[in-house]
Amino acid sequence: MKQKIKNYTIQFIKEIIPVIAGILIALFIDNWNSEHKDKVYIDQVFSTIDSELKESKEDIQTIIPKQESLVDSLQFYYKSKNVAILDIVKKSKGIYIPQIKINAWKSVSNSKIDLIDYKKVASLSNIEELKETLKNKSEFLMSFIYSNINATDQNTKQTLKMILLDIIQTEKSLEQSIELIEKK
Repeated sequence: MKQKIKNYTIQFIKEIIPVIAGILIALFIDNWNSEHKDKVYIDQVFSTIDSELKESKEDIQTIIPKQESLVDSLQFYYKSKNVAILDIVKKSKGIYIPQIKINAWKSVSNSKIDLIDYKKVASLSNIEELKETLKNKSEFLMSFIYSNINATDQNTKQTLKMILLDIIQTEKSLEQSIELIEKK
């Protein structure tokens, strides 16, 4: 009887070892395949992020001089009681706010953020926060302009100038943040 149990045990071990080895090999291959797919996905996402950030940076660089021109016009017409905010905005050809594109970042931040290096996550999150800040400041700017469209006083012009300078500073911070990511 002891011999039979010993033979069954040896036979069981001989049959179970290849099954366990097969399972372990299958798990290894599956993990490798998942990691490869994740790497390809992240590479594609970062390619898109890089393109979006490049476009955003170019938009910022195009718009800042236009905003600075509006600031200069406000300074030039600062003391003029005959020139309203509307006239100054028209002479400067309008109000410009850059489009900051971060759609690829938003998609990956909602699903596979754990696959990205912490420094990149922090940098991209900073850009997202600056975009939101710029949006809020831009909305405030537009509200201020609409409520003071016919104003000609120095205080209103000075306030508008300060709001614009604050927006320009936020855009420059965005541009610097984008440059930091481009260097990495």
